[in-house]
Amino acid sequence: MAGASSTRTALGAALAAGLALLGGCGNVQAADLFIVMRTGSTPHARLTLLVDEEGNVHCNGRPAHKLSDAELVRARGIQEDLQDVAAKHTSLTARHGSVMSYNLRDEDGTVHYADNSAGQPKVLHELALFVLKTAQEVCGLPE
Repeated sequence: MAGASSTRTALGAALAAGLALLGGCGNVQAADLFIVMRTGSTPHARLTLLVDEEGNVHCNGRPAHKLSDAELVRARGIQEDLQDVAAKHTSLTARHGSVMSYNLRDEDGTVHYADNSAGQPKVLHELALFVLKTAQEVCGLPE
């Protein structure tokens, strides 16, 4: 019986150690969906917007705000639609009269474009609108 008791003690110690390790993982952060850096010729054009898998959004390094469920679904849809564009490291040239430029990075790659770049896929227009609305409505930033 002494052997069984020491085996249980060792098993209990191993389990306690494992639980302690798991307890240390409480600060695991959600993966990022994407980060967008926007620049431009208007006073409030400069923006860095980071969106993660749990719907947290950081604007210009400020503390996180929370996207609504609908906004999070939209962000995930944009990220999915960007897969091919980002994987090709798409870079579209700005035309004369451009006001805003966007640089996106996600797990698939990068995208660089301007508000008036020729040949933009629909998802880039959706991304620009998402960035604008999120900055204003979620983060409370000016236009």
